[in-house]
Amino acid sequence: MGLLIRRATLADLPAVLAIYNHAIRTSPSTFDIDEKTLQEREAWFAAHDARHPILVAEDAGGIVGWGTLSPMSTRAGWSRTVEDSLYVRADAIGRGIGTALLRALLDEGRRIGHHVVIAQITAGNAASVALHRRCGFVDVGVAHEVGWKFGRWYDLIIMECLLSTEERELR
Repeated sequence: MGLLIRRATLADLPAVLAIYNHAIRTSPSTFDIDEKTLQEREAWFAAHDARHPILVAEDAGGIVGWGTLSPMSTRAGWSRTVEDSLYVRADAIGRGIGTALLRALLDEGRRIGHHVVIAQITAGNAASVALHRRCGFVDVGVAHEVGWKFGRWYDLIIMECLLSTEERELR
Protein backbone atom coordinates (compact mmCIF):
# COMPACT_ATOMS: atom_id res chain seq x y z
CA MET A 1 0.00 0.00 0.00
CA GLY A 2 1.27 3.45 -0.87
CA LEU A 3 0.65 6.62 1.06
CA LEU A 4 -3.02 7.53 1.47
CA ILE A 5 -4.03 11.06 2.50
CA ARG A 6 -7.59 11.22 3.80
CA ARG A 7 -9.89 12.99 6.24
CA ALA A 8 -9.29 11.93 9.82
CA THR A 9 -11.88 9.93 11.75
CA LEU A 10 -12.37 9.48 15.48
CA ALA A 11 -10.69 6.07 15.13
CA ASP A 12 -7.47 7.85 14.07
CA LEU A 13 -7.22 9.92 17.25
CA PRO A 14 -5.03 7.51 19.28
CA ALA A 15 -2.38 7.59 16.51
CA VAL A 16 -2.75 11.36 16.05
CA LEU A 17 -2.41 11.78 19.81
CA ALA A 18 0.72 9.61 19.96
CA ILE A 19 2.40 11.64 17.21
CA TYR A 20 1.51 14.95 18.85
CA ASN A 21 2.46 13.89 22.36
CA HIS A 22 5.85 12.77 21.04
CA ALA A 23 6.34 16.27 19.62
CA ILE A 24 5.29 17.82 22.93
CA ARG A 25 7.86 15.71 24.82
CA THR A 26 10.76 16.07 22.42
CA SER A 27 10.43 19.15 20.23
CA PRO A 28 9.90 22.90 20.34
CA SER A 29 7.79 22.54 17.18
CA THR A 30 4.79 22.97 19.48
CA PHE A 31 4.73 25.26 22.47
CA ASP A 32 2.40 22.87 24.26
CA ILE A 33 4.23 21.57 27.32
CA ASP A 34 1.76 19.13 28.85
CA GLU A 35 0.82 16.03 26.90
CA LYS A 36 -2.77 15.87 25.70
CA THR A 37 -5.33 13.28 26.71
CA LEU A 38 -7.58 11.38 24.35
CA GLN A 39 -10.54 13.38 25.70
CA GLU A 40 -8.75 16.65 24.87
CA ARG A 41 -8.05 15.39 21.35
CA GLU A 42 -11.69 14.40 20.95
CA ALA A 43 -12.75 17.97 21.81
CA TRP A 44 -10.10 19.30 19.39
CA PHE A 45 -11.43 16.95 16.70
CA ALA A 46 -15.01 18.13 17.30
CA ALA A 47 -13.91 21.77 16.93
CA HIS A 48 -12.68 21.11 13.36
CA ASP A 49 -15.53 21.40 10.89
CA ALA A 50 -15.88 21.06 7.13
CA ARG A 51 -14.03 24.38 6.64
CA HIS A 52 -11.20 23.31 8.95
CA PRO A 53 -10.21 19.77 8.01
CA ILE A 54 -7.94 17.33 9.78
CA LEU A 55 -6.11 15.06 7.34
CA VAL A 56 -4.08 11.95 8.09
CA ALA A 57 -1.38 10.20 6.10
CA GLU A 58 -1.64 6.44 6.26
CA ASP A 59 0.53 3.67 4.90
CA ALA A 60 0.96 -0.02 5.66
CA GLY A 61 2.43 0.97 9.02
CA GLY A 62 -0.69 2.88 10.04
CA ILE A 63 -1.05 6.64 10.58
CA VAL A 64 2.33 8.25 9.83
CA GLY A 65 1.34 11.90 9.96
CA TRP A 66 -1.46 14.40 10.26
CA GLY A 67 -2.22 18.00 9.43
CA THR A 68 -4.94 20.57 9.98
CA LEU A 69 -6.25 23.87 8.79
CA SER A 70 -7.47 25.77 11.85
CA PRO A 71 -9.08 29.18 12.26
CA MET A 72 -6.63 32.06 12.83
CA SER A 73 -9.27 33.96 14.80
CA THR A 74 -12.92 33.80 15.75
CA ARG A 75 -13.46 37.28 14.26
CA ALA A 76 -15.51 37.17 11.05
CA GLY A 77 -12.99 39.12 8.99
CA TRP A 78 -10.48 36.28 9.45
CA SER A 79 -12.86 33.59 8.18
CA ARG A 80 -10.87 32.89 5.00
CA THR A 81 -7.47 32.89 6.72
CA VAL A 82 -6.35 29.65 8.35
CA GLU A 83 -3.28 28.31 10.10
CA ASP A 84 -1.71 24.98 9.20
CA SER A 85 -0.33 22.43 11.63
CA LEU A 86 1.60 19.40 10.46
CA TYR A 87 3.25 16.53 12.32
CA VAL A 88 4.94 13.38 11.01
CA ARG A 89 5.66 10.28 13.10
CA ALA A 90 9.33 10.29 14.14
CA ASP A 91 10.17 7.04 12.35
CA ALA A 92 8.57 8.29 9.12
CA ILE A 93 10.36 11.64 8.76
CA GLY A 94 12.22 12.14 5.48
CA ARG A 95 9.88 10.04 3.33
CA GLY A 96 7.93 12.93 1.73
CA ILE A 97 4.94 12.54 4.04
CA GLY A 98 5.05 16.17 5.19
CA THR A 99 5.10 17.40 1.60
CA ALA A 100 2.18 15.18 0.62
CA LEU A 101 0.16 16.30 3.65
CA LEU A 102 0.88 20.00 3.17
CA ARG A 103 0.01 19.88 -0.53
CA ALA A 104 -3.24 18.08 0.33
CA LEU A 105 -4.04 20.71 2.97
CA LEU A 106 -3.43 23.52 0.46
CA ASP A 107 -5.63 21.77 -2.11
CA GLU A 108 -8.36 21.45 0.54
CA GLY A 109 -7.95 25.11 1.45
CA ARG A 110 -8.42 26.13 -2.18
CA ARG A 111 -11.42 23.83 -2.61
CA ILE A 112 -13.05 25.21 0.55
CA GLY A 113 -12.43 28.81 -0.52
CA HIS A 114 -9.81 29.93 1.96
CA HIS A 115 -7.64 32.81 0.86
CA VAL A 116 -4.47 32.59 2.97
CA VAL A 117 -2.73 29.87 4.98
CA ILE A 118 -0.40 31.03 7.74
CA ALA A 119 2.42 28.88 9.09
CA GLN A 120 3.98 29.66 12.45
CA ILE A 121 7.25 27.72 12.68
CA THR A 122 9.67 27.60 15.56
CA ALA A 123 12.95 29.22 14.51
CA GLY A 124 15.59 26.57 14.00
CA ASN A 125 13.15 24.11 12.39
CA ALA A 126 14.89 24.26 9.02
CA ALA A 127 13.06 21.20 7.67
CA SER A 128 9.63 22.75 8.27
CA VAL A 129 10.69 26.09 6.79
CA ALA A 130 12.07 24.30 3.69
CA LEU A 131 8.90 22.22 3.38
CA HIS A 132 6.69 25.29 3.50
CA ARG A 133 8.86 27.13 0.94
CA ARG A 134 8.66 24.12 -1.41
CA CYS A 135 4.88 24.36 -1.19
CA GLY A 136 4.73 28.08 -2.02
CA PHE A 137 4.96 29.80 1.37
CA VAL A 138 7.00 32.97 1.79
CA ASP A 139 8.47 34.53 4.92
CA VAL A 140 6.50 37.46 6.32
CA GLY A 141 8.10 38.01 9.70
CA VAL A 142 9.56 36.85 12.96
CA ALA A 143 8.03 37.10 16.41
CA HIS A 144 10.92 37.17 18.84
CA GLU A 145 11.07 35.11 22.03
CA VAL A 146 7.38 34.24 22.08
CA GLY A 147 7.65 30.58 23.10
CA TRP A 148 9.20 29.22 26.30
CA LYS A 149 10.05 25.53 26.35
CA PHE A 150 12.91 23.34 27.53
CA GLY A 151 14.29 26.20 29.63
CA ARG A 152 14.73 28.71 26.83
CA TRP A 153 12.98 31.24 24.59
CA TYR A 154 12.15 30.49 20.96
CA ASP A 155 11.44 32.83 18.07
CA LEU A 156 8.58 32.11 15.69
CA ILE A 157 8.95 32.39 11.93
CA ILE A 158 5.71 33.46 10.26
CA MET A 159 5.11 32.38 6.67
CA GLU A 160 2.10 32.68 4.37
CA CYS A 161 0.73 31.08 1.25
CA LEU A 162 -1.85 33.00 -0.78
CA LEU A 163 -4.28 30.46 -2.15
CA SER A 164 -6.35 32.78 -4.33
CA THR A 165 -5.61 36.01 -6.07
CA GLU A 166 -9.06 36.82 -7.44
CA GLU A 167 -9.79 39.62 -4.97
CA ARG A 168 -6.44 41.31 -5.64
CA GLU A 169 -6.94 41.05 -9.39
CA LEU A 170 -10.33 42.79 -9.15
CA ARG A 171 -8.83 45.90 -7.53
